[in-house]
Amino acid sequence: MSWQRFFEARQCLTLRRGRGPGDLVLLADDTGDGPRASVWDVRANVTRPVTGKVGDAENAVLTAAGDAVLSHHSDDDGSEMGHLMATCLATGAVRDLTPDLPPYTLRGIDVAREGDQVVLTAVAEDGFSLWLVAGGPPRRLFTSRNETWNSLISADGTLASVDTTDHNPSVRRFGVTVLDTASGNVLAFLSDGVDGPVRAVRFSPVPGDPRVLVSTERTGFARPCVWNPLDGSRLDLDAAHLTGDVVPLDWSDDAARVLLAHVDGGVHRMLELDVRTGEVTPVDHPSGAYFEPDVAATHLNIWASHYGADGIRLLRQRFDVPLTVLDVDRAGATTTVLRSDTAPAGVRAVSRTIRSADGTPLQLWTCAPPGATAPGPVVLYLHGGPNMVTVDRYNPQAQAWLDEGIGYAALNYRGSVTFGRDFREGFRPSLGDRELEDVDAAVECLVAEGIAVRDQIFVTGVSYGGYLSLLAMGRRPHLFAGALAFVPMADWLAAYDDMNPAQRRACRYFIGGSPDEMPDAYRRASPITYVGDVRAPVWISHATHDTRCPARQIHDYALAVERAGGDVVLDWFIGGHETGSTDHAIADQRRMLGLVRSALRGERWSTGPVTPPPGG
Repeated sequence: MSWQRFFEARQCLTLRRGRGPGDLVLLADDTGDGPRASVWDVRANVTRPVTGKVGDAENAVLTAAGDAVLSHHSDDDGSEMGHLMATCLATGAVRDLTPDLPPYTLRGIDVAREGDQVVLTAVAEDGFSLWLVAGGPPRRLFTSRNETWNSLISADGTLASVDTTDHNPSVRRFGVTVLDTASGNVLAFLSDGVDGPVRAVRFSPVPGDPRVLVSTERTGFARPCVWNPLDGSRLDLDAAHLTGDVVPLDWSDDAARVLLAHVDGGVHRMLELDVRTGEVTPVDHPSGAYFEPDVAATHLNIWASHYGADGIRLLRQRFDVPLTVLDVDRAGATTTVLRSDTAPAGVRAVSRTIRSADGTPLQLWTCAPPGATAPGPVVLYLHGGPNMVTVDRYNPQAQAWLDEGIGYAALNYRGSVTFGRDFREGFRPSLGDRELEDVDAAVECLVAEGIAVRDQIFVTGVSYGGYLSLLAMGRRPHLFAGALAFVPMADWLAAYDDMNPAQRRACRYFIGGSPDEMPDAYRRASPITYVGDVRAPVWISHATHDTRCPARQIHDYALAVERAGGDVVLDWFIGGHETGSTDHAIADQRRMLGLVRSALRGERWSTGPVTPPPGG
């Protein structure tokens, strides 16, 4: 099948530069068995695969000395509950850095530029904790029952920071707490009030410099700020002439410049801030995406442009271009230093601005199959999170649909990041309501623009996007020809006790309280409540060890749809919420293509009863 070529071309998933004084980069490549880690010595232009076992390769980091990879290993098949391990690059030996701690979910990791100090944010049953590891047993510096993410450490290891919500419990508007690593004492806290969240990006890379690069939202949109926690001084870039978010990404090695991404309507433009003069200059680059943010994860960004030892290292993707690395030297000359030479040419996406029912502007990416001259079937993708975003990045799945003559669209609904605070928080307080209004608007646009046939639109998504896909089946029963949902949530109430501790706390933020406090809100938000109204076929691919969207609740949902006379297929795979590989992706794509073709022929999807998870 020709569409497989989009998956089989070797691709780089992410790059993270080491914090040490050299220029070592940890790469994660896509392979048939899953992400594979390797270390790129930029100055020597040598790349060596990591021979020892690496856990979560896409979120791993290098030690300052560049002699080991630090990654989170789950205790079983992908539950996300485990320990931080160090994999020695010379021997492949793996060592547990926190052997005496109970299993935890990792929500932050950083290493000092000098020495062997590591900070991590662990989430377990006893709460959110900031730990310091420095050659011996881990030492707890901070703990809270409220959401606490994103641990960072200064270049010399004397200061640590963590994003906290103790000042604003139950609302995901962070402040930055800075601590002394020797004593554990809190030295400073930065917040711009209840309406002005602040998140830390990185300490200065210069040893002895206590300044922290942070992202503020005093205007309702992201802006960079350089803050000194020891004397309280700060340099804010208001950039009133720029609309949208201006996201700080990295410091230069001498802490004289800051790399920025201006995101206006979902389109990326790179800038550079001179910290000494406050001058902002554009960075010349081709169109595409230059970072992909997340909110409640191990790192602020899934991948991001950053500084190399000798200039700017731009990480660039586009719907039709896999991740490519461009070096921009201090004279502004650009050189391509890393790219996939085997990736086939794809179809570019068009960014459209549409309006939801209340007039809120939304971004919709659309792609028509090559040579298409009339409306046809379309797959509408909804990203996960909800506090994530679909950027202009290479998407083998999208290209596979297009190669088969099926259109593709991706909606950044309310809840997406990089469109300002109000948009990011716009999915609350009634989960699903605003998002489905946005989905309605996307469908109307696809039909009005002659891209889609109204009764041939399918909805798909992963995690929260899968949840919205199932919710639409019951609350918008005639909107879609079918749903294709990966690891979705179907019953918030039943899932709550099976979630990992970090996800339970996020769930209370999403819905506004616990199940005991707000049972009706949990039921109203759950797709299982509306199974009697489901009219279109539903396919679900779900993981046996998922602790974000647990297996039991999705089995119950599929059984409920089946008992109500609905057409439902539930496929299980061994793994967790973010388990994946090229082989797995190809199998899923083949399965979905077959189902969509069957639906277009008017054929039923289900061929047998819903089964429980293997071993369940």
